[in-house]
Amino acid sequence: MQEQTFDGIAWGIDRHGIARIVLDRPAEANTMTLKASLAFARAVSEIATASPRVVLLTGRGRLFCAGGDIGEFRQNMSRFDGLIDDILVALHPAIVRLSELPVPVVTAVNGSFGGAGLGLALCGDFAYAAASAKLRTGYVALGLSPDAGSSYFLARRIGTARAKQLFFTNDALDAPRLLAAGIVDAVFPDDRLLPEAEALCMRLANASTGSLGVIKTLCDGADRRTLADHLALEKRLLEERARGADAREGVTAFLERRPAVFGPVHQEPA
Repeated sequence: MQEQTFDGIAWGIDRHGIARIVLDRPAEANTMTLKASLAFARAVSEIATASPRVVLLTGRGRLFCAGGDIGEFRQNMSRFDGLIDDILVALHPAIVRLSELPVPVVTAVNGSFGGAGLGLALCGDFAYAAASAKLRTGYVALGLSPDAGSSYFLARRIGTARAKQLFFTNDALDAPRLLAAGIVDAVFPDDRLLPEAEALCMRLANASTGSLGVIKTLCDGADRRTLADHLALEKRLLEERARGADAREGVTAFLERRPAVFGPVHQEPA
């Protein structure tokens, strides 16, 4: 995979259709500065345009993402709200776009995280964590409030009451407690995190991307639909899938007792 790096964010896509976005400011705890937020938005845009089969988001170094850069905050105290606006105008739409991509998104949380790093850690469909990972939400200690979707994604994973409590108390949670609470989906030894996340990505890349995208659409929006509306959508989407090449290949492979070989994303019906 040919990787490009710009302002602390690295990204690229390999021959299997696995895209990777890497927070690459390890000496600065992979904090999201204004420049890093703009680079992250650029990375998401380019990855989305490339039509990947799966996306992996991770970080380099001992920490995944400590949130905002306190040094940059201090340098801009006279226009702190303006700095926040500049950062989030770039970061928030990128998180929405990444989260809503019609393909699986996997996060590999390689170390401690907090603040905006919580939103980044949980914006995917799978969240894997290293054994060294620890969470401290961080906002109340700075007199601030959540951003980067951290309150949205945390509440969806563990419920509103528990999410509020974690933000209120700013308690630290280690990896076993993160797993027990359902904040992450699996914990691995630090040296096994990336191989395990990559193995999951390869498994997903070999699946029918169109089917995965439809499943994501159905499940993510289920709580906003009536049962009747949801069933109507299931019917329409299943009929679209039934007209596609992946369905023909899947059924044929099943009957022939062989692994299915699904085609590129662009060959499937929209």
